Amino acid sequence: MNLWTKLRLKPINALLVSQFWSAFADNAILFAIIEMLRAKAYPESYIGNVQQAFLFAYVVLAPFVGSFADKHPKSVVLLIGNALKALGIVGLLLGLEPALSYAVIGIGAAVYSPAKYGILGEILSRSATDAKQLDSELLKANAKIEGYTIIAILAGTVGGGILAKQSLTVCIVACLLLYVTALLLSLSIPRVAGNPNIHYVKDSILFFKDIARLFRDRTARYCLIGTSSFWMTSSVIRVAVISWIPLHLGIHGVDQISMLIAVTAIGIMAGALTAPKLVPAHKYLNSYVYGVVMVVLILVFPMLGSLYVTVFILLAVGFAGGVYVVPLNSVLQKVGNPKIGAGKTIAVQNLFENILMFAGVRAYTQATAAGTSVETSIYGVGLVLALFVLYLVFQAVMLKRRSAEAVGSRV
Repeated sequence: MNLWTKLRLKPINALLVSQFWSAFADNAILFAIIEMLRAKAYPESYIGNVQQAFLFAYVVLAPFVGSFADKHPKSVVLLIGNALKALGIVGLLLGLEPALSYAVIGIGAAVYSPAKYGILGEILSRSATDAKQLDSELLKANAKIEGYTIIAILAGTVGGGILAKQSLTVCIVACLLLYVTALLLSLSIPRVAGNPNIHYVKDSILFFKDIARLFRDRTARYCLIGTSSFWMTSSVIRVAVISWIPLHLGIHGVDQISMLIAVTAIGIMAGALTAPKLVPAHKYLNSYVYGVVMVVLILVFPMLGSLYVTVFILLAVGFAGGVYVVPLNSVLQKVGNPKIGAGKTIAVQNLFENILMFAGVRAYTQATAAGTSVETSIYGVGLVLALFVLYLVFQAVMLKRRSAEAVGSRV
């Protein structure tokens, strides 16, 4: 038995470790770029341009990346995704515009995303003895991937800030090595041939038809608007808080800023774990209550100037957001699966979320570049979220009424 055979991980473990390091680097490199921008005296609004570049790749490639993952061996698609991310890091090291470099990383992330979920069934079907065991193993594997991803986001956010503060070059090189490591780990995943009969143009047309089918359903539309409004708000708040903290708390170190940003992610994780008790799936229409809580906290946030109160508010915003979004995710999958399939439902959801995230960050960036204060921008995103939540309130009333009428008609 040669050394390579001894070092190879089991395919499922290779995928999980690869996902962890790839997601870690995705978040760490953002704070390296922020430190680079400040060292080169870029305007604060440019941070929004960087985030837009990453999101734009997701929006443009949404109709095609699922087909690409299905047409080719998914282990090869994972390798290509991490290779593109590594190429973006090389661009940074060679002096390429930071936004363009992050756009290349975004392209890699968009390519990588559908393959990491799609490959689970291929890996686990090799050891599962029947369909019941496969379903059970898939559920556990999906939970593990989400868990690894959340931990990687937290660790990458904090680790990236600390590394970038110590040495910008070391941080960037470390991210490059992590992407290469993730790439090499994908070699431990068996290659299963894809479907060569897939045609990108035909499948992209079907993708837009799936969007229409899903959006015509009131419950699915309710969930799509709810989850998308949450992620739009989170993406704008993340960029805005990076600028707000130095102005109001006097904290300028990217390491300390990254730790404060990580507080929101901790809140989201806590809210997600608590959500099933606070808002069970069958009462998903009540999730808007936590959207209202988010709105109130966001509108209060700019008035504060204390570090401890800021930490509490960021934690509370994340917690309310976690409770707000998790039931909607669950119900959307339940409603979408019989209509267009679970995988396609995720693809449609990703498209809507990334469109709103891109639009929100773009609006914030343009407002900041035009001289709008960070405080006003935060108020703005709070009010936009309030409009979305108000829509959900009206939709919840209508859906509850229809449900009551349906029950009454059966009596």
